[in-house]
Amino acid sequence: MLVGGAKYKLILLFCLVAAVYLLSSKISPFMGWNPHYPSSVSSPSRGGYTVLINTWKRNTLLKQSVAHYASCQGTDAIHVVWSEVDPPSYKLRDYLKKMVQKKSQTAQKPNLRFDLNEEDNLNNRFKPIQDLRTDAIFSVDDDVIVPCRTLDFAFTVWQTAPLTMVGFVPRMHWLNEEENGVVRYRYGGWWSVWWMGTYSMVLSKAAFFHKKYLELYTKEMPSSIQDYVSRERYR
Repeated sequence: MLVGGAKYKLILLFCLVAAVYLLSSKISPFMGWNPHYPSSVSSPSRGGYTVLINTWKRNTLLKQSVAHYASCQGTDAIHVVWSEVDPPSYKLRDYLKKMVQKKSQTAQKPNLRFDLNEEDNLNNRFKPIQDLRTDAIFSVDDDVIVPCRTLDFAFTVWQTAPLTMVGFVPRMHWLNEEENGVVRYRYGGWWSVWWMGTYSMVLSKAAFFHKKYLELYTKEMPSSIQDYVSRERYR
């Protein structure tokens, strides 16, 4: 009986390993994702990164966010995406500028600038920015604080593949069956990442990407994409 039981367990273990192997080999096609990695990438990013903070009527969080990211060694500049009818007060501007000077640990202090928008729209965070000194952008929401050491490590990872996004909020997409000849995808939240142990994308609420994607998203991609983002924001 003991020998038979051991044999049964061995067969069961073999079946489990085979099932895991098959699942791992099929997961990319199942998600509709067949990644292609180029043999070479663009030249390394110019030093440091620009922190792009998306905020909306949360000045307390904005103050905390600016103070924190100003203290990170790799921060070259901080841009605040402001999406309100009323511009930021002079009091808020002065406070943040003083905070940057106080918290920065580098000889050359980060530049602080507000990118003003009168309409609250998620597309605002992807508008092109003139006169950037860095190729790298760290896009982040005002309520997300990434420790400086972790942020700088992520930046070094991004530098090895600057055409990709490197971030902290993973998600998945699932391939649905075709409907009338059109392939549709379904968005999977955090539970999908936890359950499957893998991901197919990272969200821009805390991620590095190349500055050229701002231009591509706003001016090169179909305007219907921006319309969709605006329309589906609260769904």
